[in-house]
Amino acid sequence: MNILKTIWKILKYPLLLLVVLVGVALIVAIFVKKDMKCDKEIVINKPKSEVYDFVKLLGNQDKYSKWAKMDLAMKKTFAGTDGAVGFISAWDSENGDVGKGAQEVVKMEGDRIDYELRFEKPFKSTSQAYMTTTALSDSTTKVAWGYAGKMNYPLNLMTLVYNMDEMIGNDYEIGLKNLKIILEK
Repeated sequence: MNILKTIWKILKYPLLLLVVLVGVALIVAIFVKKDMKCDKEIVINKPKSEVYDFVKLLGNQDKYSKWAKMDLAMKKTFAGTDGAVGFISAWDSENGDVGKGAQEVVKMEGDRIDYELRFEKPFKSTSQAYMTTTALSDSTTKVAWGYAGKMNYPLNLMTLVYNMDEMIGNDYEIGLKNLKIILEK
């Protein structure tokens, strides 16, 4: 019994400090934003119709998306008609940075394509993404790639440490630069 008292005396204050820190973190998380948003764009020297016809095919993202190139051995499945609402591209990767999930074309209106991203691994979440093509002239097109999601409580604390706009934005910028290279060849 004396050994337990000794252990308690040694651990009492560190454990109390740990409980207080966790409690403070959970209280802070109540006030931390939960919404995430990222928008990036690039100008491509090709007509809008040519750019739109390429990006509307979700399968083409494998050619320019950074995430598709992170694991060339990932399992991919497709369902539906590519370039149409309802088309689903799913992936399953052992690479923790890629994970498992699916992307579905949920709306195609004018020059905009809206996607729903459903992640299963490394954590479950659902987010919205989009691409737009805007003609700047007969031979130049602005492409925007955007993302909007939510980081639920208490995981929203991560937004204090990680700049999600920067993390996701850097990947979008790489993808858009790859898209520009492919289309301007």
